Amino acid sequence: MHIILLSGGSGKRLWPLSNDIRSKQFIKIFPGPEGEYESMVQRIYRQIRSVDPDATVTIATSRSQVSAIHNQLGDQVSVCVEPCRRDTFPAIALACAYLQEIKNVDADEAVAVCPVDPYVDTEYFEAIRDLTQQAEHGAAKLYLMGIEPTYPSEKYGYIMPETTQAVSRVSAFREKPGREEAQAYIRQGALWNGGVFVFRLGYLLEKSHALIDYADYADLYARYEELNKISFDYAVVEKEPDIQVMRFHGRWMDLGTWNTLTEVMGETSVGNVRMNDNCENVHVINELSVPILCMGLKNIVVAASPEGMLVSDKEQSSYIKPYVDDIHQQVMFAEKSWGSFTVLDVEDESLTIKVTLLPGHRLHYHSHAHRDETWTVVSGEGIAVVDDAEIVARAGTVLRLPAGCRHTVIARTGMTLIEVQMGKGISVEDKLKYSLEAKYGKHRS
Repeated sequence: MHIILLSGGSGKRLWPLSNDIRSKQFIKIFPGPEGEYESMVQRIYRQIRSVDPDATVTIATSRSQVSAIHNQLGDQVSVCVEPCRRDTFPAIALACAYLQEIKNVDADEAVAVCPVDPYVDTEYFEAIRDLTQQAEHGAAKLYLMGIEPTYPSEKYGYIMPETTQAVSRVSAFREKPGREEAQAYIRQGALWNGGVFVFRLGYLLEKSHALIDYADYADLYARYEELNKISFDYAVVEKEPDIQVMRFHGRWMDLGTWNTLTEVMGETSVGNVRMNDNCENVHVINELSVPILCMGLKNIVVAASPEGMLVSDKEQSSYIKPYVDDIHQQVMFAEKSWGSFTVLDVEDESLTIKVTLLPGHRLHYHSHAHRDETWTVVSGEGIAVVDDAEIVARAGTVLRLPAGCRHTVIARTGMTLIEVQMGKGISVEDKLKYSLEAKYGKHRS
């Protein structure tokens, strides 16, 4: 089974746990199989592997999410990076070119495309597996999964099947309707469009070349920024006369708001949280080291992270986006492939950061033109490289790194260090990178 997972969006409706770098699919709030917390992307990846251990999984995403993906899923997962945002059709076209040329997938093999962030059970991927088998042997050009509606939603498009059979030809598509229209569609047997598309790889490559003038994967990647923004539904689905849809009756939830997310959390609190017995329908997620105490609250969601704190009535939390759009601040937390960082303090000419490195990982070998840095190792052990000189770095080691100095640290064990940046105009752009691969292996971005 070949699956392309579309991972996009900033997830501002789940602020303060999500932001422009950390999207909702990377928030670890679901109890995992071994008692740990896992994110949406980890949960879905695990479910796919349980259904088909040999599945080829490719995540189509932006540069800003690559580090978080490798942090949570490991280095072996395939990632097709979009140079910029161009909606779902260009993203799928690029990912299919990637499958053909980089992963050597045959044009006759079926490929499934689905979003990375619905809340589903394993039967969802069992259905996708069945749909890929139909696509390989069936006569239709394109196969969709239609979700059995549980209420007359105004958020989703609707698929109108010709019959009530498990798999049916599609007669029409309907845009996101008003409530009364949605009720009428459901009475006619309509299904939610859950964004699942299945096709033979060659079919999509043909469509891509017909709509985009490009030679190969490298050429498409180089010209990506010039492409028109267009969804897969508009570019392909609504123009294809030969489509079949499979009905899906299992659990499928779009966790786009705090209200829906708390419905499937499994636990009422995550992190250092206390609630008295008078709290009703209260969910709290605390990523800070300080405790949160809730007393006598009803129908409330509380979320705390280095980005900020949210205290909201659950129903009102659906209207968070315009308020979050007005919040402008530096990103305070991010997961990277080598670990993570948390901003502890921001001043006019200084920045204090807690850096956590995973065992065996390292930072870029780099220098800064406009700032000095001081690193204090809090825990763990590794090797610091400063202007090509190696220094054993362990708890208590202090490294002073003036502007222009080349530096990195390679973690032998897990490491935690405090980095203090000093200078005017501190910026992420003030970084010049150097190679250390010959001696220390590939860097971790």
